[in-house]
Amino acid sequence: MYNRQEITDKRGTIKRSRRKFSRKPTTPDYRINRSIRAREVRLIDHNGSNHGVIAIEEARNLAEEANLDLVEVAPGANPPVCRIMDYGKFTYEFTKKEREARKRQKKIEIKTIRLTPRTDDFHRDIGVKNARRWLGEGKKVKFMVRFKAREITYPELGQRALQDIAEELSDIAVVEQKPKLEGWRMTLMLAPEGGV
Repeated sequence: MYNRQEITDKRGTIKRSRRKFSRKPTTPDYRINRSIRAREVRLIDHNGSNHGVIAIEEARNLAEEANLDLVEVAPGANPPVCRIMDYGKFTYEFTKKEREARKRQKKIEIKTIRLTPRTDDFHRDIGVKNARRWLGEGKKVKFMVRFKAREITYPELGQRALQDIAEELSDIAVVEQKPKLEGWRMTLMLAPEGGV
């Protein structure tokens, strides 16, 4: 869905379209009440007791008597399993659990240090010092040696530099990915020794 926006300036009117992005609903899609298509369902009431296989109209009547919703929780079963519950409360609790799980999730940040085969020792040591600090904070560090022009004919120079860095940081880090040439770049990935 596009939204047209008009901007007027000295030169005239410019029409610009912007794409609207809508967030996906986080709650699962369940059929409720009248949208359930099966003729017979296995019913579990709001107390958790099983009523067995009954007609859909009878199940809807039981849900209406309890002032709750009839929710199809297992549509793939034969017959489908329906539960009598408060659907609004169910979706609220579902989104709340999802939010809590997202908070507890640990995000690992990867820091990148770029080098060349001809990088001087002084500048390399600054990168190693920064990497030591980041590894201490629990972040992963990626060393990238970028080859230019004819330097690519000597990949062993970049590999030697990355192996020296890995040896220097071996007391605080483990090698997650050994030096590997990918196109014009050679990369080395280091992770904190504690195992994040």
